[in-house]
Amino acid sequence: MRTDEVAGEAGLRKAELRLQAAARAGDVEALRLLLDDRVVYTGPDGSTVTKDEDLPAHRSRAMTVEVFDQQELHVTVVDGTGITHVLAALAGTAGGQPFAARLRYTRTWVHTEGTWRVLAAHASALPAPRGR
Repeated sequence: MRTDEVAGEAGLRKAELRLQAAARAGDVEALRLLLDDRVVYTGPDGSTVTKDEDLPAHRSRAMTVEVFDQQELHVTVVDGTGITHVLAALAGTAGGQPFAARLRYTRTWVHTEGTWRVLAAHASALPAPRGR
């Protein structure tokens, strides 16, 4: 793959899909590589989680994502910064409690050292689609 493909929208799209797959699989090593050390995730309730808090939750299985059904993915890249907008239905467990949610994620990615890493992420909860 050419360098411009890795750093561009196609590369960022692949990184987003790897992140989703790593979350589903509980692959802590892949998550470690995809998350910038400075990453802050803001959840739908306004709480924040750092990488140092997130990885142990996946490792201990206190946080599991059994379903990540991506319904939309939009990618924008400007120089070494990228944004992914994802709409997905999720199900799993958090803190030992089952959850199911429809979320819209906005992730800010930086392209450093030849790879994309998440620097910031935010999720907003959405109501279930009508008719379901």
